Amino acid sequence: MVRSEVMSRRSQDRRSAADQPSAICGHMENDMKDRLKGRRIIVFGSATGIGAATVKRLTEEGARVCAADINVEGATQVAVEAGGETFAVHVDISDEASVNQAVAATVDRFGGLDGAHINAADLRVIMEDSDALAMDLAVFDRTVAVNLRGHLLCTRAVLPHLTKNAASAIVYTSSGSAHGAEPTRPSYAMTKAGVNALMRHVASRWGKEGVTANVLAPGFTVTGEMKKSMEGNAEEAKKWADHFMARTPHTRLGESEDHAGVVALLLSDDGRWINGSIIDVNGGSLMRG
Repeated sequence: MVRSEVMSRRSQDRRSAADQPSAICGHMENDMKDRLKGRRIIVFGSATGIGAATVKRLTEEGARVCAADINVEGATQVAVEAGGETFAVHVDISDEASVNQAVAATVDRFGGLDGAHINAADLRVIMEDSDALAMDLAVFDRTVAVNLRGHLLCTRAVLPHLTKNAASAIVYTSSGSAHGAEPTRPSYAMTKAGVNALMRHVASRWGKEGVTANVLAPGFTVTGEMKKSMEGNAEEAKKWADHFMARTPHTRLGESEDHAGVVALLLSDDGRWINGSIIDVNGGSLMRG
């Protein structure tokens, strides 16, 4: 199954890490635990998948996090599991007032803002994103409203607060589909390419004011929700695992936690010299020069 294969590979990775000298590992663990200590961060799209894993990772590293999602019940559960000072708010990133309210709630709670991970997407319409001739324009409009306009709304809401700090950061979630070629999902790919352009604009315009901007471009990712949905269908799970493993030059498929670690890096001092970059996190399934 997808779950057992990925988990066994992750266990091997962890055993390899455990072979390192304990003093070095202990020092690194302590540094990582406090790497984001006191940082005030909002994560848009945090109830499931990469966003949920990111909320937990940021909290583990000492950040004070707002988990914002249209599924506020799911975001609340993530906040409870994360612990610390993490809390949840409702947000519909296609609605400007909702975005502004979520950011205001974060600033009111924490007294400011040091970072943002803009990760939200409406995956309900992706299966209807067929091709340029066949798709309903309502699918295109909704995809643009969330994946592109919504990311701009989030950017406009957080930037005035981020520029008040000497050092702050935005991480956008994009996709390798912005660079590849697919016979389907044109709306999705177009909006992700737009997110990349938005990131470069922010990085070049506000970098001198201490705001870095970068893109996380995930490859195929086995989320917790995907594992649960496939637990009762071993044959289908193996089919998916075999399909993507054949296209991935790695020992395992990716998980949400793989991306969360990269987001944490980009929001930390360790990532301060990274600005205007697209970070492909895909196990090598897409390699770009």
